[in-house]
Amino acid sequence: MDLYLIIVIIMLALAVSGLVVGVANDAVNFLNSALGSKAAPRYVIMTVASVGIIVGAITSNGMMEVARSGVFHPEMFTFAEVMLLFLAVMFTNVILLDIFNTLGMPTSTTVSLVFGLLGAAVGISIFKIANDALVTLPDGSLATMADMINTGNAMAIIGGILISVVIAFVCGTVVMYITRLIFSFRYQSKLKSYGAVWCGIALTAISYFAVFKGLKGTQVIPADWMSWMEGHIPMMLGGLLVGWSLIMSILSMLKVNILRITVLAGTFSLALAFAGNDLVNFIGVFVAGVDAYDIVRTTGDTNMLMGGLNDPVVANLLILFLSGAVMVVTLWFSKKAQSVSDTEINLARQDVGVERFGSTSASRAIVRATINCNKNYEKYTPERIQRFIASRFVPVANAKDKAPFDLIRATVNLTVASLLISMATSLQLPLSTTYVTFMVAMGSSLSDRAWGRESAVYRITGVLTVIAGWFFTALVAFTVSFAVAVLLMWGGVFAVAGLSVLCCYLMIRSTKAHNRKLKREAEKQAEHKAVTDESSIVDRSVREITEMMNKVTTIYNQTLIGLFNEDRKLLKNMVRESEALYQVAHERKHEVLPTLLELQENYVETGHYYVQIADYLDEVAKALVHITRPSFDHINNNHEGFRVDQLEDLKRVNNQVSRIYLHINEMLRTSHFEELDEILRMRDELFDTLAAAIKSQIKRVKAKASTTRSSILYLTIINETKTMVLQSRNLLKAQKYFVMKK
Repeated sequence: MDLYLIIVIIMLALAVSGLVVGVANDAVNFLNSALGSKAAPRYVIMTVASVGIIVGAITSNGMMEVARSGVFHPEMFTFAEVMLLFLAVMFTNVILLDIFNTLGMPTSTTVSLVFGLLGAAVGISIFKIANDALVTLPDGSLATMADMINTGNAMAIIGGILISVVIAFVCGTVVMYITRLIFSFRYQSKLKSYGAVWCGIALTAISYFAVFKGLKGTQVIPADWMSWMEGHIPMMLGGLLVGWSLIMSILSMLKVNILRITVLAGTFSLALAFAGNDLVNFIGVFVAGVDAYDIVRTTGDTNMLMGGLNDPVVANLLILFLSGAVMVVTLWFSKKAQSVSDTEINLARQDVGVERFGSTSASRAIVRATINCNKNYEKYTPERIQRFIASRFVPVANAKDKAPFDLIRATVNLTVASLLISMATSLQLPLSTTYVTFMVAMGSSLSDRAWGRESAVYRITGVLTVIAGWFFTALVAFTVSFAVAVLLMWGGVFAVAGLSVLCCYLMIRSTKAHNRKLKREAEKQAEHKAVTDESSIVDRSVREITEMMNKVTTIYNQTLIGLFNEDRKLLKNMVRESEALYQVAHERKHEVLPTLLELQENYVETGHYYVQIADYLDEVAKALVHITRPSFDHINNNHEGFRVDQLEDLKRVNNQVSRIYLHINEMLRTSHFEELDEILRMRDELFDTLAAAIKSQIKRVKAKASTTRSSILYLTIINETKTMVLQSRNLLKAQKYFVMKK
């Protein structure tokens, strides 16, 4: 039993880690609507959510049938097998959630738990079958895998999750569209007339959600009261609607912003439900393991079957409260929770220019299909109706708080999510709160025309990426949990020790990587905030351009040296550095517009030079990539190197390029441009050398003295070098005029 006590201790440590990474992932469920609309200061939002978490945790009805018997039949497994099954799930759960949070991607903890349990149960079942360790059924036959796995319940959970994606997105889209038609973006005047009724409807839905999703089955509401409410739902909803509408009307007359109250109430409700019902995703497996240990501790029989796990769960209030406390601390201090929240808020925000996702063929096809549908809509809809609808969706610039979206949309997000989750709960349908809240937010942002032609393809890619991440979680959770469970059954105590060390190592490494990422982003943001006038922009430009052009010089020189010596490792490093440099230059080019907006009124005098510098630098970095990548591919594929005369030509080119960049970098560093004409003369000399090199190569090709691939690479380097130097000289000239305007 000592080994299993150690396993319980390991599971305790993993449960705490699971709470930390789980809250970091699921904080988006109840924080993003309030944070994205800036309904209140961040500390107020966090305080409201913290109270909801504590109330939800201590009133949780637990724990926890899904972890104990929702996916597998515990009476078919021995104590030893169940403990290793639970341990495999916890190893898998913590690692997967931490990886997704480090990447800043929300995922479903329900999916991770269910498929982790399913994978581990299948793995141990196969191990039992392979080793003839099956349980004898009452009819005398041996149990099969179908008898061990609760396939019906597992498929119901999976089906509910899949259906919820479509339903949540459609409902969020439709409700937001109707709401915006009613209120428009200039909703303040409409609130005075029927805003109280709207908030009353929202608060009624939120209250219904809090009672039936968050507090049902707890000791807070007596069972007879709950039974009465379930039998008189229409009457109860009517009373809530009238009561909340009257309260909101009175507060509105007192000049209180009733939308902010509604959003904060929804935040409390979702936080309560999250802690009260999703707690099983984080500590349910640990609690089930503790219960199994308590059952066997008196007898010491590790081969005892675990049918006792089918008994009703008795919640431990101390464990619940401590779990809630850990979640609250994580909520306040986790940087990963902020990263995950940023992903959803950026995908749903009203403005553009913040897309972190690229474009895919699927997203482009969806946008094109939508545009074609819109053309048909414009063709058959009267122009007067089109103008009216379009007028309701004209956003209002909010320079005061720069919220990603307004309070109307935040209210819709919380209300629709609350209704969908509470309806599914009343119908006893399994549901993922992460799926519902995220897809409602995406649907409302789409309906709110936040996905314009400038951003739609990137945001659709983001949504598809997040959804794919959920399904990827399911696949990986099942596979990893299956493998870990089999490894634990086969390796015993050695496997337990090894996987514990591996789990700790991965957690530490991912935390360090995430911290480095946050540090880089913080430095970048601090530098960007420091740019408040033209003078600071010029100073930053001088420093950044000088650093990047020095890197260009080094990478170009080292690439040719690596090519001369056929040094594959050096060329690989140069490819990596050139691509990183191009990424920086490309991002700088896309940051031009936000920077120009921060310039003073006379920005025209400096702005167009700043645009030119960013464009020229992007072209220089691109040309450098077009030199390094083919050079590495040539050597990496073991193609024949250059002839002696080709090497002599390239060395001559390299020497001239090095002299040119020596002068360019010195002028950029000192901001003294007296030798600009000298650069022009040196550039023309280089171009003559490049022309002569091309002629020589043509003669070699005609004489069949050079291989096809080496000839292509040779000409590529010559042409891209010409482009690189030409754009560098243009950059130097633009930098001169930019600095002179300081």
